[in-house]
Amino acid sequence: MTEQTFIPGKDAALEESIAKFQQKLTALGFNIEEASWLNPVPNVWSVHIRDVDCPQCFSNGKGASQKAALASALGEYFERLSTNYFFADYYLGEDIAQGDFVHYPTEKWFPIEDETQLPAGILDDYLLDYYDPEGELTPELLVDLQSGNYDRGIVAMPYIRQRDQQTVYIPQSIIANLYVSNGMSAGNTRNEARVQGLSEVFERYVKNKIIAEAISLPLIPDSVMNRYPSIQASIQKLEEEGFPILAYDASLGGKYPVICVILLNPNNGTCFASFGAHPNFQVALERTVTELLQGRSLKDLDVFTAPSFDNADVAEHANLETHFIDSSGLISWDLFKKTPSFEFADWDFSGTTQQEYDNLMSIFHKEGKEVYIMDYNHLDVYACRIIVPSMSDIYPQDDLIYANNNMGMDWREILLDLPHFHHEADTYAELLSELDEQGIDDATRVREFIGIVPPPKSGWTTLRIGELKSMLHLALGELEQALDWANWTLNLNSSVFTSERANYYRCLIQSIELFLDETREPEEYRMVFEKMYGHDTVEFAWRAVQGGNPFYDLLADDEHLHKFTAHQKLLAAYAKLQKAKRENWK
Repeated sequence: MTEQTFIPGKDAALEESIAKFQQKLTALGFNIEEASWLNPVPNVWSVHIRDVDCPQCFSNGKGASQKAALASALGEYFERLSTNYFFADYYLGEDIAQGDFVHYPTEKWFPIEDETQLPAGILDDYLLDYYDPEGELTPELLVDLQSGNYDRGIVAMPYIRQRDQQTVYIPQSIIANLYVSNGMSAGNTRNEARVQGLSEVFERYVKNKIIAEAISLPLIPDSVMNRYPSIQASIQKLEEEGFPILAYDASLGGKYPVICVILLNPNNGTCFASFGAHPNFQVALERTVTELLQGRSLKDLDVFTAPSFDNADVAEHANLETHFIDSSGLISWDLFKKTPSFEFADWDFSGTTQQEYDNLMSIFHKEGKEVYIMDYNHLDVYACRIIVPSMSDIYPQDDLIYANNNMGMDWREILLDLPHFHHEADTYAELLSELDEQGIDDATRVREFIGIVPPPKSGWTTLRIGELKSMLHLALGELEQALDWANWTLNLNSSVFTSERANYYRCLIQSIELFLDETREPEEYRMVFEKMYGHDTVEFAWRAVQGGNPFYDLLADDEHLHKFTAHQKLLAAYAKLQKAKRENWK
């Protein structure tokens, strides 16, 4: 009989979970590799897994053992496959946009019959009031990036409101814009996954509250820490390596199942706050310690920031977003105050996974929060997505209006066609004025703006709106403006450009300066330019300066994106999911 390893919070042995997840991924046609393992201190493991055929599909796992980390990574992979999260930032193409369904067979489309009024049947009164308090949301803002299909309307997903088990249709655009990956989970059983998803909502909500409000936390007493010798061994090793560790109760007086562990780096005066949540105190503590080092070796612990006495800076929304992305944001010195804002609570919300689910839901109900859940079983692994408005939001509601991920929808076709270079001065001038009029941030990456996977190492990988402006000014023969934006481009991107692209921009900047200088004859300098930058680079740059194609190393295509092979690999991965949905959706 094979070895069976059971850990708290899981309804199946680790060996059983790993075998089941791996077999199902293989059956679905996903070719998963374990790309990197880390075990920097005792009882702390992390692993990065990815699809060999489509690197956009990847996940990370952590745990107190190698098996626990792998089970965690595979669970996260299923959570992201089941919820379509891997594909949330990408345009899925004309064929899928017109297909029988874009996201799920149970999605509902609401035709847009009025440009200013949201269609009836979307959201419930509570959500309408929450997402659109000023009545500013227009239907166009709720068209999803993945289909970009305004003519078909707004696509919404059926979520179950837990208070009364009613179905509420929430637009995919709201989910993708505001919630990102928060509240998603997969597990061996429905309750296990739901407990994990609800715990994650608490973890991020409490983390934001503590950081934003500069709450002082109570240290976990030694008598409590001594119950967990394996966790203590991990902490001891970190301290021996020169990183003092502070373990805090972040339950805010026993209210929430959350722990905070802070690593101090005396070498550069910085610190890193890790948060973890679970109804079981031990599981929450272990998660928080393993989270400290997920995907990091000991030499990666010098990238954080120093604590701050400026609590207004710490509370900035941009800082809280940084904490969500990679935990490298500011925290307040006040968090460490000797006198805490709350007494230590030796809390325990644990039990069977059914009891734990009930215990967590009762916290939300006490606070008057609505909880909406969508379940997924089409991959034969239970997964869910949990939305708790005002608690699980990662981005503010007004991002729907001012930073919507579908802003590039109307730009996609024309930007993909630009490198064909049709010498259309009116079009280029109009694009420049539209970019300014719409106030699109110059640093925006165009690939994210239009939702494409670029050819690796091509110009599309790093192209930003500001760089596009340089190209458009060149196309119009406006050399001084083109020079300004070319300098801006090289300054901003020098660390991410390939050596070829950096070389091109150095050549282009010098070439524009040369051609603008009426006292010099460019041909006199051609030989040394070619020695410095290479014949082909000079040829392209000089033609661009003289009215030729300025769209350096950008592949041209249409909205089918047939030439974008990396994007096609993403669509091939999505096709495997669509097949599973057609065959298995219950």
